[in-house]
Amino acid sequence: MEKFFATCPRGLEQFLAEELQQLQGENLHAVGGGVQFSGEFSLCYRANLESRIASRILWQVATDRYRNEDDIYRTAYALPWNDWFEPGLTIRVDVSAIKSPLTSLNFVTLKIKDAVCDKIRRLSGRRPSVDTRQPDVPIQGHLTDRDFTLYLDTTGDPLFKRGRRIALGEAPLRENLAAGVLRLAGWVPGTPLLDPMCGSGTFLLEAAQIALDVAPGLGRHFAFEKLKNFDKRLWHGLLQQSARRQKPSVPLSIYGSDLSSAALKSARTNLAAAGFEQAVSLKQANILEISAPAKEGIIVTNPPYGVRLGELQELAEFYSKLGDVLKKKFSGWRAYILSADMRLPKLIRLAASKRTPLFNGPLECRLFEYKMVEGGMRRPKLEA
Repeated sequence: MEKFFATCPRGLEQFLAEELQQLQGENLHAVGGGVQFSGEFSLCYRANLESRIASRILWQVATDRYRNEDDIYRTAYALPWNDWFEPGLTIRVDVSAIKSPLTSLNFVTLKIKDAVCDKIRRLSGRRPSVDTRQPDVPIQGHLTDRDFTLYLDTTGDPLFKRGRRIALGEAPLRENLAAGVLRLAGWVPGTPLLDPMCGSGTFLLEAAQIALDVAPGLGRHFAFEKLKNFDKRLWHGLLQQSARRQKPSVPLSIYGSDLSSAALKSARTNLAAAGFEQAVSLKQANILEISAPAKEGIIVTNPPYGVRLGELQELAEFYSKLGDVLKKKFSGWRAYILSADMRLPKLIRLAASKRTPLFNGPLECRLFEYKMVEGGMRRPKLEA
């Protein structure tokens, strides 16, 4: 039984735990930014292939108490690195810490790198090279106030890089965050879904993948493929199972629109590259002028937010009009608006039924939920 840690955007830990449980993960424990779990080593293959929420799947190879950097060096040096990968592969070491008494994480990183290289060179006569951009074997260390844990990253490029977005928008939304927002919205295939400010189409792509049961990791490579214990036959079997499970691309009740022709072109390019151009309906339209494509459904969108004063004034006017459109034209719908602009509820003048803190990378956001009921949603204007 191996131990693993799956990282994810903060705020989505519970959904990640549910995914891992469905994949037969055991001893699940959600913490800030991820989920600890255990299982056979092959579980990391399935988690990398199937998880829509995870960012990385880390294989725990050591944990120990420490007092100084020499303790960390000894723990790392004692590990059988030669059993895990060939000395000709490249490595990179990253270290994170919470309440560690050590003053320099750079020095800790150097000590771990030296321990790995010294051990491999002693046993093989060769020293692995460091590649900080595209390493074959990423290594991660984590320090608490007393404990040191070391992981091999089985993922490589983070899992939100599905390989299906060819054209990116100005402020791209990470795919696993989009999948998490769909879960938070309670969307299930068959329920009409609309993104009226779709940009490059991230919500639409994720929804189509879910509806057609397309494994998010299909078509890309992972760091575990370079490890000595890689079971090629088992991996190809998992890929074939996922491919057989995939449903044919047919028109779905998933709709996207955007005022920008450039954004819509990006969305079309991305959907076509993924084979979903027939599954999703796209049109160029102003959100303030569109009508609901069905009697009931769910809106998910990540609208623009302003930085300069002129933009802020324009957005204040826009959000007020958006509130009117949602109330008048989308009665019976639920709207989920992801925004880094915490003034949104005040500006849109609708009563948010829920506010969920989320992070798009380092950017703190809120997912605002609005249940569009006929009448009663609009906040009364304050008297002067």
